[in-house]
Amino acid sequence: MRPRPTKNHTKKKPAPSPRVVEAVVQEVGARGDGLATVEGARVFVPLTVPGDRVRVRLGEAKGDGVRGELLELLEPGPGRGDPACAHFGACGGCTLQHMADDAYAAWKVGLVRGALGRVGLAEVPMAPLSRTPPGGRRRARLAALRRGRRVWLGFNERLSHRLVDLAACPVLVPRLEAVLPPLRAVLAEVLPDGATADVVATDLDGGVDLLLIGPPRLDLAARERLAAFAEAADVARLSWQADDRTGAEPVAHRRPVAVRFAGVPVVPGPGAFLQASAAGEAALATAVLENVGEAARVADLFAGLGTFTLPLAQRAAVHAVEGDAPALAALARAARGLRVTTERRDLFGEPLSAKELDRFDAVVFDPPRAGAAEQAKTLAASKVPVVVAVSCNPATFARDARTLVDGGYAFNRVYPVDQFLWSAHVEVVGVFRR
Repeated sequence: MRPRPTKNHTKKKPAPSPRVVEAVVQEVGARGDGLATVEGARVFVPLTVPGDRVRVRLGEAKGDGVRGELLELLEPGPGRGDPACAHFGACGGCTLQHMADDAYAAWKVGLVRGALGRVGLAEVPMAPLSRTPPGGRRRARLAALRRGRRVWLGFNERLSHRLVDLAACPVLVPRLEAVLPPLRAVLAEVLPDGATADVVATDLDGGVDLLLIGPPRLDLAARERLAAFAEAADVARLSWQADDRTGAEPVAHRRPVAVRFAGVPVVPGPGAFLQASAAGEAALATAVLENVGEAARVADLFAGLGTFTLPLAQRAAVHAVEGDAPALAALARAARGLRVTTERRDLFGEPLSAKELDRFDAVVFDPPRAGAAEQAKTLAASKVPVVVAVSCNPATFARDARTLVDGGYAFNRVYPVDQFLWSAHVEVVGVFRR
């Protein structure tokens, strides 16, 4: 027989009853909500900063606390600023426009420092925060909904499926912001009443690239209308796919599109992953290149389209490993004539072994948000002299960093990069040496 689970007799503090209270915000948590304490329980209050005195309606349980609805700002804290967007507060795309700039930058650095501190690595030297300015985001996934003759196009409200219809967006590059009004108009013609769709909008060399995901079917009239829109709005490439599981079909391809890494053009597939901003990409690539240094043989794991492979290939022989077939094919085509080899491999299920890694002078790895726990273990067992880790999630980065340090690596430096402006996301580059 299986042993019966023992009861947990640890007493938890009771959550406060649903009512309106006054509270003082003490800090901003990892997801951008202010944190206050009411009757011994943590209360998460969005749109607040430390020192704010607020009236809050207590709501449902959330993790180890309760959600709070901000009813009134009674007295502002010292780190409060003026939001840059009229949609702020309703639109869930940004969560931190209400923070003064210095307080916001310090909070972003604190996210990285806090994640490292939780695994005993808080004292690692940290470079200054690299930042993406307003109007710098070149890729976004927007949602659309048609009701009657109207189309809502934008981001969801915070913790809601309701859409905020964007009139403007100070985060997006101007070329993407400018395409929103004509895109909304054409979606009113091609979406059935009540239908939803997503649009991946990317600013590339050559112009705006749009991927329409949904509706499930697109007839000839809708295709012709979308092609006419692409011509009128000067969209370089427009594609459609029924859902996230199906492949993209071309609707209009008016001129070539590409993204350049170290001057090498790569043609991404419709909706392909790309670093969110050119400034963020440049900061990440600079940190990688500086710390790989003169290594002659480099492995680039989770290589994607070649964000780091192609700059590294200007000075080294690079082996690029990636699980996504279209991305790897685009990289391979772009890298012809360079010292680049490619390998398609699921690095989550089949990480490179320590023996395979030992032939490289440096390894770069840039996994998705889940991190690279298994690959970090084999790296920790390897003899690779230099490992440069790139991450979009400080928590999984810290976990993988701890694995490398426990395997004998010295954690030399960490670089925080803010390319998701006014959000709770921050990128990280870490340098590890034997």
